[in-house]
Amino acid sequence: MIKVDKLTKTYTTYERGGTFREALKSLIIRKKKMVEALKAVSFEVGEGELIGFLGPNGAGKSTTLKILTGILFPTSGSVEIMGYVPWKDRRKYVANIGAVFGQKSQLLFDIPPMDSFLLNQSIYNIPEQTFRKTMNEMVEMLDLEKIVRKPTRQLSLGERMKCEFIMAMLHKPKIVFLDEPTIGLDVIAKGKIREFILDQNKKGTTFILTTHDLEDVEHLAKRVIVVNHGEIVFDNTMDKLRTHLGNKKAVHVTTHNPLPSLNHPGIIIRNQHSDRDAEFELDLSRLKLNEFIKKLNEESVISDMSIENLEIENIIKDLYGREI
Repeated sequence: MIKVDKLTKTYTTYERGGTFREALKSLIIRKKKMVEALKAVSFEVGEGELIGFLGPNGAGKSTTLKILTGILFPTSGSVEIMGYVPWKDRRKYVANIGAVFGQKSQLLFDIPPMDSFLLNQSIYNIPEQTFRKTMNEMVEMLDLEKIVRKPTRQLSLGERMKCEFIMAMLHKPKIVFLDEPTIGLDVIAKGKIREFILDQNKKGTTFILTTHDLEDVEHLAKRVIVVNHGEIVFDNTMDKLRTHLGNKKAVHVTTHNPLPSLNHPGIIIRNQHSDRDAEFELDLSRLKLNEFIKKLNEESVISDMSIENLEIENIIKDLYGREI
C-alpha cells in the first residue's frame, strides 16, 4: 500500500549571530546551512497494518509524515501510496486518507462538531445514507451522543479529540495518519480512543502512528519503525523490539531476610529500596531465572516477587541514543 524508496529531504537555513553587529551583517551576508532531515529512508507498509513511527525530536518523523500526506515534496527519492504520488496527485490522493494531529484541530471552534461533520460530508461528497450510518456508529462507539451538538469551544480536550477522529474517519479513508492523537488526555479518554483505533484497524484501515506516548505504541502497534538522525535504526515487530537488548527481565523481589551479595555478570541492581527490597535487571542469556530464584530463596527467603519484560522505554532510549 505504501512504498517509500530512498526518501531524502534537505532544508536550507541561514545562521545569524546573537549580537546586534552580527544581526546587521546578516542582512547583507547570510551564512547558509544545509540540514538533512531525511537520509535515503526506505520502507513499505502493507494494507491493514498498524505501525508505530517513532523517534526523538528532530529525527525526521514529522517531515516523513508531511511528505506522505502530500504537504511537502522530497529533495530526492520516491513515494507511492495506493498508486498515487502524494505531492503530485494531491486532489485524488487526499480523498483516500485521513489525519489526526493532537495539536492541530479540524473542528471549527464556534460551531458544534455536528456542523463540522456536515461540512466534511459536503467536501468529500459523502452520500447522505452512508454519512448518517457512519457518523451514528462512530458517535455511539465514542459515547458522544450528548456532545456533538455543543459548540466545540465548550468541549473538554478528550471530547474534542474523539470528535477529531470522527472528522478524520467519516469518508472511510484507507490510510489514517496519527500524530500524537492522545496527547494530554486522561486514562479513560485514551482507552476509548485506543479501542476506536483498534476497531477501525480490524475493519481494514491502515494506521501510521507517530507519538512519544509509548503506552499507545504498546497497546496499538504491531510493527515499529524507529528513525534517528534522519535514518531508520529499527524496523520490525513489537516482539523483536522487546528483545532488542537481549533476553532480559525486570524483577522486583521482597525477602524475609537481608538480600545476599549478588555480584553475578547477569545481574544488575536497578534500585535497592532496603536490604530486603530491591529491583533487578536479569540477562537470561547469562543467568537462568530458576537459578536466580533458587539462590535468593535459599539465602534470604522470598516473600514476594514480580517478573516482567524489560520496560519498552529502556529499549527506545537505547535506539534514540544510538549514533548512526
